[in-house]
Amino acid sequence: MIKKIFNLFKISCPSDVASDDPTKFKRVRFMTFLSATLGYAIYYVCRLSMNIVRKPIVDDGVFSESQLGIIGSCLFFVYAVGKLSNGFLADRCNARVFLATGLLGTALINLILGFTNMFVVFAVLWGLNGWFQSMGAPACVVSLNRWYNPSNRGTYYGFWSASHNLGEALTFITIALLVSWMGWRYGMIGAGLIGLAGFGMLLLFMRDTPQSQGFLLNEAATSPKSPKSQSEDFNKAQKAVLRNPAIWILALASAFMYISRYAVNSWGVFYLEAQKGYSTLDASFIISISSVCGIVGTVFSGLISDRFFKGSRNVPALVFGLMNVVALCLFLLVPGEHFWVDALAMVLFGLGIGVLICFLGGLMAVDIAPRAAAGAALGVVGIASYIGAGLQDVMNGILIESNKQIINGVEVYDFTVVNWFWIGAALTSVLLTLLVWNARRDDATDK
Repeated sequence: MIKKIFNLFKISCPSDVASDDPTKFKRVRFMTFLSATLGYAIYYVCRLSMNIVRKPIVDDGVFSESQLGIIGSCLFFVYAVGKLSNGFLADRCNARVFLATGLLGTALINLILGFTNMFVVFAVLWGLNGWFQSMGAPACVVSLNRWYNPSNRGTYYGFWSASHNLGEALTFITIALLVSWMGWRYGMIGAGLIGLAGFGMLLLFMRDTPQSQGFLLNEAATSPKSPKSQSEDFNKAQKAVLRNPAIWILALASAFMYISRYAVNSWGVFYLEAQKGYSTLDASFIISISSVCGIVGTVFSGLISDRFFKGSRNVPALVFGLMNVVALCLFLLVPGEHFWVDALAMVLFGLGIGVLICFLGGLMAVDIAPRAAAGAALGVVGIASYIGAGLQDVMNGILIESNKQIINGVEVYDFTVVNWFWIGAALTSVLLTLLVWNARRDDATDK
């Protein structure tokens, strides 16, 4: 049984029937790319469903704000570890099966949580959801690496990177509608059903490798390097990453950026409902604006740095980091229900975070890391980022609950401390980025 499961995850064997039809190749490649992009967007639906149902869960007396913070952090902490370990596994696995398995697991967990209200069950299963979620990005990146050569891989990587924004927008619209119509349980169940539909789509339309479909491509350009062809200085390069203070500073900058990013994603709907009086549907719509604008920021982040800043990542990281701070100030410090002000804040926030995810979330670290250790640099930044995301969930839950009062039978929240926590995290990220302004790759580590 174990051997059969192991064989299921093995990289597909090359097809015995060769094909040199370029039209067929482009069609299969595009369907694989589209499936991976939509599939990872649906991953986000199964990850962010909890963010929509927080206020209804509190209103129903199921969990407190602190308990929700702990539950949310379980996913991020497990995800931080899983993103690194599953990255190593994905290189050696069937990308289609690996990606589909993760989506199946996260979909089933959402379905189960729609039928329970036990805190321990929620915490354990939502933590396990973090493991399944961490299978998504590595499998997609491996698939891109197998199907696209270096000359066009970056372009498609940029388009794929927008999948998380697409998933966020899809979540804040579809799940919010379900919750508004039928309650929080149906929000979780709906996310699970969408995940199952995505699982079926991946099995039907995604393919593992070009060679398994009979396309004979240049292995050096489309496949991971074999162990024999790897640099003898691989271990030295990885150690250089761990010893490079600039990469650790960038990891911290990304961690604080992720605090502000997931503060809005995880608690933004709750904040708009509790502080400004929006309905669940209206609050979700406003937060979804940031996700849509994030698609623009992510897709055009490389073009922005290349065309307008002559390839420099530092200048746009500073500009869009400050945009992030301004957006949060508009969102948090302008009292009352002002739809257009809140919408403008989310436009700026989405554009800023979209660019910062690409730059602080990995690209700037890869730029200064040895070429043989790009994965190690991404791993360091990824772990720090999601530890930050997990800590914000715990901190926000505690801060929100500790500053809540019952006045005339009505829950009244004081978000003053929370506001400055979010803004302070965004500003700290900008200051840390300035510390590595002149950091460059040490060419000696590549020799």
